Amino acid sequence: MSILEDVMKAMKEAGKPVSAGEIEKITGLDRKEIDKAFKELKKENMITSPVRCKWEPIN
Repeated sequence: MSILEDVMKAMKEAGKPVSAGEIEKITGLDRKEIDKAFKELKKENMITSPVRCKWEPIN
């Protein structure tokens, strides 16, 4: 699984807006990789930020 897929899966399983730190705890991925994944997912309009510094998938 790619990092983007891992991050999206963790976000969907959380069921609420999550921060990079929460994704790090859930997946064990490196924080820098998570930040890169968030940037890429935002660019592709796959995630949104309803609360400052927290992200959730766009359904």
